[in-house]
Amino acid sequence: MSKPHPIIIDTDPGQDDAVAILLALASPEFEVLGITAVAGNVPLALTELNARKICELAGRSDIKVYSGAIRPMVRSLVTAEEVHGKTGLDGPVLPDPVMPLQTQHAVDFLVDTFMSHPAGTITLCTLGPLTNVALALVREPRIASRIKQIVAMGGGYFEQGNVTPSAEFNIYVDPHAARIVFEAGIPLTLIPLDCTHQALTTASRVEAFRAMPNASGPAVAAMLDFFERFDENKYGTDGGPLHDPCVIAWLLKPSLFTGRLVNVSVECESELTMGATVVDWWGVTKRPRNATVVRSIDAEAFFNLLIDRIAKLP
Repeated sequence: MSKPHPIIIDTDPGQDDAVAILLALASPEFEVLGITAVAGNVPLALTELNARKICELAGRSDIKVYSGAIRPMVRSLVTAEEVHGKTGLDGPVLPDPVMPLQTQHAVDFLVDTFMSHPAGTITLCTLGPLTNVALALVREPRIASRIKQIVAMGGGYFEQGNVTPSAEFNIYVDPHAARIVFEAGIPLTLIPLDCTHQALTTASRVEAFRAMPNASGPAVAAMLDFFERFDENKYGTDGGPLHDPCVIAWLLKPSLFTGRLVNVSVECESELTMGATVVDWWGVTKRPRNATVVRSIDAEAFFNLLIDRIAKLP
């Protein structure tokens, strides 16, 4: 097997973030250099705690977890306890982590890591608001040319928004950070609601996790039991969309997805459409194409991959 692909996961766990982290830790294709926590689904004090809980659930207390931005760059923090519960990981009862939080700030870790590794080698996987990444780019603009690629869960176009009529949560929480990242010239793949709303946690898929004889499988089932109720009520579906694991799956098996390279601009001025990702799908503007926007997913193959990998955890 070839050398593992170094990645950093920037995240605001969240049940779907948790499943994404478990998928990454269960995949020998990756070397997880660190996990950086950001305020988003719940406040920062909970997201960094949740990130460490998930590492320990996976038997990976060796992973370094860093705490980052406590609030968005410009706007006040918006959280999503109504979706994720008061802890952000409601569902299973996970013990408080023993592994320490790193003392270095997440933004400093990002800058130092990209500056000290060979350019174009590390992929950044973003599962939450882009505050940490934007702050790192503001602090040290030279990292833009050193990041191999960013794979981001965020935005929506054909599906519109999920927190406002036009904005998806991750982009809405910190649209100014998203604009900085999208305009940085870094190779970017965006996994929007248009894709993730096809990856539904149906009852039979959740049961496959519950039946696993390891620690992670039943914990994932308990997370999804809690997490999906909000979207089932909202969309009237069997199961809810499993957003963030699509980022890791895209890196593992890009053949499961289709998309195209287009221009994506982020709305930061209008309160009505704040955080909207304006996707020039038909190429009607002269704006540079800055992101590969993923439109579809083979959901059956995606869940097969997820179930196969998470079953291998201790």
